[in-house]
Amino acid sequence: MTTDTAVRPGSAPGPRAVAPLPLEAAGLALEGRLAVRAARDGVPAPRVAVIGAADVLRREAPPAAARRAAATVHLTADAVLIGPWGGSTAAAACGCCLAIRWQRLRTRTERDALETGLARTAAGAWPVLPDFTADAVWALVRLAAAPAEPVGVPRPPASGAGAPAPDRSSTPAGGDALPRVTRLDLETGQVSTVPLLADPLCPHAPHGHTPGEPEDFPVSREKAAADRYRLRSPAGYDLPAAALANPVCGVLGVGTWSDVTSPTTAPVAGSVFMRGYAGLTDVTWSGQSHSFTASRDLAFLEGLERYAGTHRRERGGVVTDSYDNLGEAALDPRDCGLYAPETYRDDPMIAPFDPSRPIPWVQGWSLRDDRPVLVPARLVYYSAGTAADHFVFECSNGCATGSCLEEAVLFGLLELIERDAFLLGWYGDARLTEIDLGACRSPVLRAMTDRAALCGYDVHAFDNRVDLAVPVVTGLAVRRDGGPGTLAFAAGAAFDPETAVEAAVSEILTYLPHLPRQVTERPAELAAMAEDFSLVRRLPDHAALFGLPRMTRYVGSYLEPVDVRPPAEVYAEWEDRRPRGLDLRDDVLWCTGELARAGCDVIVVDQTAPEQRAMGLRTVCTIAPGLLPIDFGWTRQRALTMPRLRTAQRRAGMRPDDLRESEVRRVPHPFP
Repeated sequence: MTTDTAVRPGSAPGPRAVAPLPLEAAGLALEGRLAVRAARDGVPAPRVAVIGAADVLRREAPPAAARRAAATVHLTADAVLIGPWGGSTAAAACGCCLAIRWQRLRTRTERDALETGLARTAAGAWPVLPDFTADAVWALVRLAAAPAEPVGVPRPPASGAGAPAPDRSSTPAGGDALPRVTRLDLETGQVSTVPLLADPLCPHAPHGHTPGEPEDFPVSREKAAADRYRLRSPAGYDLPAAALANPVCGVLGVGTWSDVTSPTTAPVAGSVFMRGYAGLTDVTWSGQSHSFTASRDLAFLEGLERYAGTHRRERGGVVTDSYDNLGEAALDPRDCGLYAPETYRDDPMIAPFDPSRPIPWVQGWSLRDDRPVLVPARLVYYSAGTAADHFVFECSNGCATGSCLEEAVLFGLLELIERDAFLLGWYGDARLTEIDLGACRSPVLRAMTDRAALCGYDVHAFDNRVDLAVPVVTGLAVRRDGGPGTLAFAAGAAFDPETAVEAAVSEILTYLPHLPRQVTERPAELAAMAEDFSLVRRLPDHAALFGLPRMTRYVGSYLEPVDVRPPAEVYAEWEDRRPRGLDLRDDVLWCTGELARAGCDVIVVDQTAPEQRAMGLRTVCTIAPGLLPIDFGWTRQRALTMPRLRTAQRRAGMRPDDLRESEVRRVPHPFP
């Protein structure tokens, strides 16, 4: 059936348009009814757009996008959204921003229906909009448009009962007032208001900063003390928490939740679906500290880091060409490791790297060589890719956030060093020295090991340095009674040895309360993995597998260490040579030099999303070609194919010759 007059809200008018879907028809009707009320009151009529009838994550036709951007009333299947209203010019957002943010928060079923092209069948007339609903919408439209709050007439309330006292969680980044969106629930009539951050990929967003060659990078950054590597605390950022997590248009998800039952930490977490290589993935972000307030700050920072690292949030700046054509101007991805030939043969989701095939590249900077270098986008944005560059599945390895590029780079490099060392120790079956935790000075560490003991675990820590000088500590928790959740591993790296120990042990504490349950919920599946390692396919499989008591037979080098020594003795030589300056730039350059001595370049790609930039945050992806990268899935282990696995222990003086193939521990790593 066709009509010559029906026009979908959010679409450009045109002859013989397709009959509107029920949601679109309801939007047309609502727009007409609001126009009647506007004429009665002598004010302009608002435009109405519908959200949830089409995929707005794909660019709409310009007329449709322009209409959506100008709309101030938005109809969904269960609510009417009024806005964006208010806010400063600097923080302006539009209807397209709202629609994009809204769609990203939908359930897996809703998003797949909208985004994968599946056929949809309309059923009935919905939503139903009686006169009192139209009256309520019009009242909210008039309140939102009011230039000031009339005496006795409140603006649309914030979420929850009453108006909350101002705090930094609702203060927009940079001090600019964020625009608001008011939601009218069509079932209950409940009204709530949330802030909205403009989406940088909105077709009407201004072209902002596009990362390229850093200017005078790295620059001097004075530290508060020689051993203080964070220039700002997590609580020192002006994070617009209400805009980051809300059920209407949250950047990172619909909200956060706290685990008040955890005996080891005070966890706060959130999650959101992100579309990646294999469809929608539920990406969880969390903070694990000793108070819920601190954990909440850490959770938002991790969520923002993943938001910036999963997909590119800037327009432009991508070069599509082949490696053969780019030559020395580009990083050869083969230097970062590839899978075994049989993996490419048997895995339909990947294909070997082809240097003659054009793929997308983004701009990076070599700290070692002080020059720009193009990096395959596949190695930088770990949930994005094209059919042309599916030669590897990358993860967040080397991604980090800080108050400046230098801070972010330092912590990104420490993560690369940490994971490389862990894999060298694991696959190389290295004999590591255990650190006597009783000889550590940190009262925080003692408290953490006591909490682990209350959960029935003994905690061990090992000096996991191989050929790089930076302290890397591998932590291991062993369940005393040998029951489910038997082993839990983690790692940490830092210039201060005890900080590295604390980082590894703190990470372990986040897993202990849940590991036994994760094992008992899937006993048959994990037992099959223990018999056939090729069944280890996902990130959670690695840690859960070592919750099985039978896996202790593979960890003899950890359960029977070569020696147990106090940290002061283990790291005596390091304490004599470690960097102790007050300039963060020197610490970054020291790490660069240490990696260069191991034969690795250090490449930095600025991933910072525009939203982060406004909050005083920078996120980077650091790459050190040649270091062992962490991978998940037994058949997708680049570390097993790389020369460094065979040579590093010899270079470190830990053995007289290269590692022989028969000496490689061919068991999936237990890194969580």
